Amino acid sequence: MAQKQVFLESEGDAWYRRNREGLARRKFPEEDAIIAELLELPRVGGAPLHILEVGCGEARRLDWLQRNLGARCFGVEPSAEAVSVAISRGVDARQGTADSLPFADGSMDVVIFGFCLYLCDREDLSRIANEATRVLKTPGWLLIEDFFSSNLRARPYHHLAGVNSYKTDYRSLFDGTAGYVCMTHRVRGHGNTGYTDDPEEWVAVSVLRRLASAP
Repeated sequence: MAQKQVFLESEGDAWYRRNREGLARRKFPEEDAIIAELLELPRVGGAPLHILEVGCGEARRLDWLQRNLGARCFGVEPSAEAVSVAISRGVDARQGTADSLPFADGSMDVVIFGFCLYLCDREDLSRIANEATRVLKTPGWLLIEDFFSSNLRARPYHHLAGVNSYKTDYRSLFDGTAGYVCMTHRVRGHGNTGYTDDPEEWVAVSVLRRLASAP
């Protein structure tokens, strides 16, 4: 069975139940690397940003962005339980996966991959990149937070046999194609622990700008 089906049917909810207490303790914005990057993006005009987060969980980040930046926020998340909580926060969240985004072409100013690509089926990566590009405006911003490795590394998923997690440089899906240019790439320890030499703990936050054509 494809990993996306496993997460849609059961493991998405199981992941959410295991992690929701820890997620609830996270302080916004000071403990959120994605928000830190978003706050540095230039704002043009008075229209609210349309922000899509893939792997939004219960949408605590999106809720903060709506309340503090006046953004219009949308989410995609495999856990039905987390989607229900996200909707109760006023976020337009849908149950689904990154390879099929239920939003119109060019409808988003910002697309965020919030720690989800490491669990996606490898055969879906091209479609995932195409879907993000389809819904993102030109110019637009793409932000990725995920496990990082300069080479593809696969390892068994701790919580379920037959599922793998993957560490790689996820910029490679976008950087230099479809007008994407990497503006920022920061590698730190998992859990915002600062620099580390342990490659098992590397997490990258990357900010890519989509232009009409890459220079």
